Amino acid sequence: MKKVISIAAMLLGFTAAQAFAYGGTYGDYTLAPATEQKPGSEAPAYEDWQAHFQATGIYSAYPAFSADYSGPESLNPHGQQRHTDTATAFLGARVWNGGEVYFNPEFSQGIGFNNTFGLAGFSNGEAQKSSGYTGKVIGERLFIRQTFGLGGETENIESDQNQLAGTKDISRITITAGKFAANDIFDNNTYSHDPRTQFLNWSLMESAAWDFPADARGFTKGAVAELNQKDWAVRFGSFIENEIPNGKETNPHGFTSLGNVAELEERYKLDKKPGATRFLVFLNSGRMGKFGDALDISNATGEDINTAIAGTRKYGNIKYGFAINSEQKLTDDLGAFARLSWNDGKTEDWSFTNIDRSLAVGLSLQGNRWGRNDDTVGLAGVMNGISKSQQEFLSDGGLGILIGDGKLNYGLESIIETYYSYKINKWISLTPDYQFVLNPAYNQDRGPVSIFSGRLHVEF
Repeated sequence: MKKVISIAAMLLGFTAAQAFAYGGTYGDYTLAPATEQKPGSEAPAYEDWQAHFQATGIYSAYPAFSADYSGPESLNPHGQQRHTDTATAFLGARVWNGGEVYFNPEFSQGIGFNNTFGLAGFSNGEAQKSSGYTGKVIGERLFIRQTFGLGGETENIESDQNQLAGTKDISRITITAGKFAANDIFDNNTYSHDPRTQFLNWSLMESAAWDFPADARGFTKGAVAELNQKDWAVRFGSFIENEIPNGKETNPHGFTSLGNVAELEERYKLDKKPGATRFLVFLNSGRMGKFGDALDISNATGEDINTAIAGTRKYGNIKYGFAINSEQKLTDDLGAFARLSWNDGKTEDWSFTNIDRSLAVGLSLQGNRWGRNDDTVGLAGVMNGISKSQQEFLSDGGLGILIGDGKLNYGLESIIETYYSYKINKWISLTPDYQFVLNPAYNQDRGPVSIFSGRLHVEF
């Protein structure tokens, strides 16, 4: 019955949003590269308001695998099957010159394997947004964006989710403030960023060692300032951290509980093919506990390691790190990407996942060569690792925000993922996906695991 209610709610959202999907658009819109608008030339389409929609259902399963032991947050070795469903309305409007406001109510239902425990590079990016077996509707994003044009050349902006069509100065300053996801703006990548249409694995959709500020569903409150130029952009953001690990609420606590991030983006061409590299640094200040202090307390007193680390939590503890994120178009239909990320690994992971070092590389191929121009094949690999102090913490029975086997025979968590996105029509795609995970949760005594998924995605 719950499954029927979930499907009915998604279809209702689809029907309601379809009635408004192209409302507020004046004239015909065609996407164009950044070009100077000549006097008398035809202006691009212009939206005063918009309504877009997406719905994504993901079904995943894995067979039984070998495991010498299991802990409270281990992936169940007997095999599982799970599903997640989301449906989102993307509503936007111009409120004054250069000012835009956006609101995203979202329905979600379902949960990841083992209540989303057992893998550092978790296999379903939508599981972070899922709310449990009973569906809920929550206002995920509510933010305002103000753009200040600095003159010079202009570019046409395509109508998209949380993006109104129109013309903007290429040289501009943009301020965004409200409730949204830090990775809406930072760590973007053309080929690997959206689990609704691209790779599913958490450690492929982001720079995995960036413990970005977020509640349990991936959102928080904050502000970002960005300066964009023709060949580069620089942006800085500050966001509210959780009070507890992977908590459902983010509440202000001054400068002692903020996630700060800065990014420089360089855009260029190699052999006339576009590419980009983004350099990201972050400094999180919050109530995170310290692995080293917890281990010292536990060794000296015999106190349980999880109780010990809870006792080290205090506002003002910090975590810092960096990420390098590159993409390059190789041919007209083939693109490549790579991400390298690192954090200091001294404090417990707070919002995203238990990863302190990560290297990911991959390819994305459009289906032009076999007459399926809108299809996409993806292939990627990622290696995740954790600091020595986090290894010791987990070995002593520590529980992270996603992993904790009770013991640990450490090895890099290595993942290969491939998918084929088959475009059924303009709005609907169907995607089979396969992931192979070696040393799940960094444990050589468990696995490997083969995970099979199917994704149905609708958007307009």
